[in-house]
Amino acid sequence: MPSKINYLLGIFLSILVLISHKPVFAINNPNLLPEEKTPVIDLAKTLSPNQKKSLEEKLNNLETESGWKIKYLSQFESSPGSAIKDYWDLDETSLLIVADPRGGNLLNFNVGEAYFNFMPRLFWVELQTRFGNQYYVKDHGEDGAVLDAIDSVKICLERGGCQVVPGLPKEQYIWTLCTSILGGLVAGFASAPRKEGQVISIGFLALLSPLWGMLFGIFGLAPIISRTNDLLPLFKNGLAFTAAGIAGYILSQTLFSRYEKPKNT
Repeated sequence: MPSKINYLLGIFLSILVLISHKPVFAINNPNLLPEEKTPVIDLAKTLSPNQKKSLEEKLNNLETESGWKIKYLSQFESSPGSAIKDYWDLDETSLLIVADPRGGNLLNFNVGEAYFNFMPRLFWVELQTRFGNQYYVKDHGEDGAVLDAIDSVKICLERGGCQVVPGLPKEQYIWTLCTSILGGLVAGFASAPRKEGQVISIGFLALLSPLWGMLFGIFGLAPIISRTNDLLPLFKNGLAFTAAGIAGYILSQTLFSRYEKPKNT
């Protein structure tokens, strides 16, 4: 329970930070900035030299081709502070990604106003909580978390916008699978015949359709459809829903048979 409370508190604080998305620069230290202009300043050494070079090329090409400016700053013991705004000329088309391993979440974002027309504020909350949390960083490394977050933003810009972060995390897929199974069980129990000679109880199935439809459709399929084009998770969840429905139907038949009146001889 405490871990869930901390997780929800983290999301709440992330929302507050993103709502007031202007960064707080407590210091001004331009001496930390390189003389040559680069979209990547890796003071905390989160990237390898090859990763840094590749990211610089990718971000420069993105700015040249589309006008969107994505800048990456990692900091640990020292920070350039407010000097970074003039160095990169941050404006409404700029996205500043800050990686600081000292906090509970690795990633922070300073989002230009123009981005909110294509990706809502909740998108940035999900982006931060998915890639910046300690578990993701532990499994994929700081470099993986940073590069995956940047790739997600780049994908959404190429698509013309996103309502949710692309990709389906393992934890989220397990959740959709569980809700699909639960929805199938509800549908199976609801469809069990209540009258003699009846094969399927259409009335009860329709009566409980808002419940099993929500479990299967909204929680079981919609998160997959909105995040990935992969059909395999949809097939698995559909199969799980069907199998659970059959199991629920058979189980209800066994359960209801105990209460059937004995036939007169």
